Amino acid sequence: MAGFTTKAIHTPFLKKDTHGSLRMPVYDTVAFEFDTAEELQTAFLGQKPRHAYSRITNPTIEHLEQKVKNLTDAFAVVAVASGMAAIANVVLSIAGQGDNIITTKHVFGNTYSLFEKTLGPWGLKIRYADFSKPTTIKKLIDSNTRAIFFEAITNPQLEVASIKVLAKIARESKILLIGDTTVTPLYFFSGQDSGVDIEVISATKYISGGATTIGGLIIDNGTYDWRNNPRLKNEARKYGQFTLVTRLKREVARNVGACLSPHNAYLQSLGLETLALRADRSSENALGLAKFLARQPRAVKINYPGLKSSPYYTVARSQFKGNFGALLTFDLSSREACFSFLNKLKLIRRATNINDNKTLAIHPASTIFCEYSPELKTEMGVAETMIRIAVGIEDLEDLTADLKQALEE
Repeated sequence: MAGFTTKAIHTPFLKKDTHGSLRMPVYDTVAFEFDTAEELQTAFLGQKPRHAYSRITNPTIEHLEQKVKNLTDAFAVVAVASGMAAIANVVLSIAGQGDNIITTKHVFGNTYSLFEKTLGPWGLKIRYADFSKPTTIKKLIDSNTRAIFFEAITNPQLEVASIKVLAKIARESKILLIGDTTVTPLYFFSGQDSGVDIEVISATKYISGGATTIGGLIIDNGTYDWRNNPRLKNEARKYGQFTLVTRLKREVARNVGACLSPHNAYLQSLGLETLALRADRSSENALGLAKFLARQPRAVKINYPGLKSSPYYTVARSQFKGNFGALLTFDLSSREACFSFLNKLKLIRRATNINDNKTLAIHPASTIFCEYSPELKTEMGVAETMIRIAVGIEDLEDLTADLKQALEE
């Protein structure tokens, strides 16, 4: 069986290119012509697989989806405009007014905002549990629960739940397990093997090849019986395992319009070819920086799942094949000390993103989580003294030198 990078490079086209191109061309067009009105009708009715309008399907985007499907052995993949669009489209497809989703407050700030500020007013209820205590999840499940939502490694708290425990709870209750696996890229984590039904990913990160483009992926592992979801049970009788992808392609993703551009799909397909190389390098660098920071007197509460001192080390090592991602955090004495540290950096960039080729540093409390009250930030595990480092692929010696000079009094 071919390896990850070989698959990424050699996923075949669904149709032979007229000119024999070795790379899928960029179909930067809106509409596609048909020879007859009858052919156009069958395309819109979904009776024949044809591209009609790029908001719905496009050959370049389709090839990216096929690549990801080939790499993950997924049942189906849908590419959308961003990671946030991936989460929103899935939730809009599987839940509605009066339904609830169980998650934790230790999630990415924009995800929390989507749940509470955008979808909450439309009638979706969000219930918060402590994912380190499975009993707190079970107590929240009722007949209106549609899914458990988790992040494989929470951002920026860097907590790691036992995904197999979450999967067992979801299976027993016949509800979906949805995982945001952005921080644990396809290369070293298989959601399917861990019991995750649906994965949502910000392709902007590892996949884009160094923060070249915004994009998102919805991966359906084909493991959920859609007849168990009241919102989809009628469609499930007709479409079976194709229920979610049909709902997305022919309704929700189509109507919401958060479509990926063909140009972005091209760059993300290209990025997939070097993902393994970059993921290995950034993960190795992150571990090196975490060990370096652990020796620095000014840096405290070093948080990285790859450190043996981390309470998540054992479960992370088991779930992620010995790779621990490229995010780490540490604390300084105050908010002012954090700003001073950031302002002294010379090589590491002050910017918000993760899994860029460049190493980036940010103060989460004053940026990503700035809209939340001090009390809520405490509940979300985001301290005013926290610095987040998203580690890139530069030479480790240069990164440690920059951290060292920035930490000097």
